Amino acid sequence: MKTENNIAIKVQGLAKRFGDVQAVAAVDFEVSSGELFGFLGPNGAGKTTTINMLTGLARPDAGTIHLGGIDCTRKPRGAQHLIGVVPDESNLYPELSGYDNLCFCAALYGLSKAERQARAKELLEVFDLTKAAKRKFGGYSKGMKRRLTIAAGIIHRPKILFLDEPTTGIDVASARQLRQLIKELHKNGTTIFLTTHYIDEAERLCDRVAFIMDGRIVKVDNVTNLVEPIRAQHVLQISCADTAKNLTEELAKEFPGLTFTSPQPGLIRVESDAAIYIGALIRSLENHRIDVTEARKVKPSLEDVFVQITGINADIMRKEREKSGVKA
Repeated sequence: MKTENNIAIKVQGLAKRFGDVQAVAAVDFEVSSGELFGFLGPNGAGKTTTINMLTGLARPDAGTIHLGGIDCTRKPRGAQHLIGVVPDESNLYPELSGYDNLCFCAALYGLSKAERQARAKELLEVFDLTKAAKRKFGGYSKGMKRRLTIAAGIIHRPKILFLDEPTTGIDVASARQLRQLIKELHKNGTTIFLTTHYIDEAERLCDRVAFIMDGRIVKVDNVTNLVEPIRAQHVLQISCADTAKNLTEELAKEFPGLTFTSPQPGLIRVESDAAIYIGALIRSLENHRIDVTEARKVKPSLEDVFVQITGINADIMRKEREKSGVKA
């Protein structure tokens, strides 16, 4: 049972408009202390605007924000000592070294010289950046920049950490390393508010998620509750070498009771409440002169729940991910 004492973030009626665009509309949610809360939606859904209001970078047009029990609507900077912020674009100085950037950030939070130097060395080691400590930040790779930016966000050991699209635009190995670091922070009791449009990332990391669409939250629940109702579904994914034909309508007529979709060219997704027999499907595709390269059963995921609730085709989210240059 939640009490005011164990609620780290409480938002009621939050709204923000930019001209004719209602970026965020009447948003309500709570995040418990120590929880890893995911804010999930496509680009332009209102994720960054929400996080900017929560962290004091933008003033809401309406609504209230409480962080750690502090009313940040009345005192926008009142909870700055409690929070760490990792923006979607790095805010560190390219001309300073990694070590000097961390020391500078620590000084902004009032750490003594000895404290900030010790803390900077500690985080450089934790984030596997010790060898690059004296190199200028501008010369870091994208993955190294994200790791140092997160290190800067937790330099003062904040109770609440805001992560805005932390793995966007970085390589697979760096994304995997960052996810592990986020898990460790969560394990150590940090409250984490994570915005992302990577559905599988939210499923791996988060305790609860909120789906946001067009500035409005359409669903909030824990990942288990969201996924459990569809776990009984049977899903088959068929990859085809021939991408010229879309046979979903013909297959649906041939196999009543099965649902066929084509999320992308060369891929057929088959769903059913009962077991799916692969042999008959493969023979049918071969009769249509379709060369099947792979057929495998897959478990329903949070992505399927997202599609059901929001109506957004998963391919839209996938394309956004491809634009950012990341493959999970």
